[in-house]
Amino acid sequence: MIVDVFEEVLKKTSLLPLPTATPTHVSPIPPIREDKPDFQYIGDSGKKTLWVVFVLMILASAGFTALSWRVPLSKRLYHTITTTITIFAALSYFAMATGHGISVQTITVRHQNDHVPDTFTTVHRQVFWARYVDWSLTTPLLILDLGLLAGMSGGHIIMAIIADLIMILTGLFAALGEEGTPQKWGWYTIACIAYIFVIWHLALNGGANATAKGPKLRTFFVSIAGYTLLLWTAYPIVWGLADGSRKIGVDGEVIAYAILDVLAKGVFGAWLLITHAKLPESDVELNGFWSNGLNREGAVRLGEDDGA
Repeated sequence: MIVDVFEEVLKKTSLLPLPTATPTHVSPIPPIREDKPDFQYIGDSGKKTLWVVFVLMILASAGFTALSWRVPLSKRLYHTITTTITIFAALSYFAMATGHGISVQTITVRHQNDHVPDTFTTVHRQVFWARYVDWSLTTPLLILDLGLLAGMSGGHIIMAIIADLIMILTGLFAALGEEGTPQKWGWYTIACIAYIFVIWHLALNGGANATAKGPKLRTFFVSIAGYTLLLWTAYPIVWGLADGSRKIGVDGEVIAYAILDVLAKGVFGAWLLITHAKLPESDVELNGFWSNGLNREGAVRLGEDDGA
């Protein structure tokens, strides 16, 4: 009985029309992109650049040392500072060329889609923190060179150096900062503000003191200080394109910084020492401990009575 009823229902429903698809206005769903890690590491051209700059800094250090032998010890202050700058730079580039002083920053980049869930890409980019160690040592010495050349006061030189160190360290914090957070670009902003203070001290105080030392020295100071500040202005631009927004690759970053370092340290040092030798107004002659060491008259005598 039940079977007969079931067959009768099938005969009646089989005569009904089948449902057809109705047109819709929904756009096709875009395909979901695969989340592949992006490894941004240094390549062959970047590695070769690091080795080339290491050799150039060694040659510059040797050349500056040879120039220092042509003057008495009391007049070697610029030579000592400038040679130290290129030695620190050579050590930094040797570290980076041999794979040291480098860390890998992991960045998660979010891709927003209209009709499907957002996708993410993990970026692994090398950060050369040895470069920041180099800058924290060499840029204060560059400021010291310029400050002594202009005849700036010790107080103004120290304040310029402190602002410079703040600029370098906050730049490092920004480079290692987490992507998509305000802290990253906040550190970068602080670095730029600190750099303005460096410019202010060198341009205002340095320029005024250089003018007091004569027109020849003022012309030289304005030229070499303007040259230095122009190069230093390019560093945060490269940072913004490299570590900041990753618009250029690691090789491009290495090559850009290498060119700036050679110009700001090697060429700067050669220009300073060669012109200094022809410009008596730039002399900073040191005697006392610098040239002669400690004498017996300044030593503390132990075992003697106060009344002796």
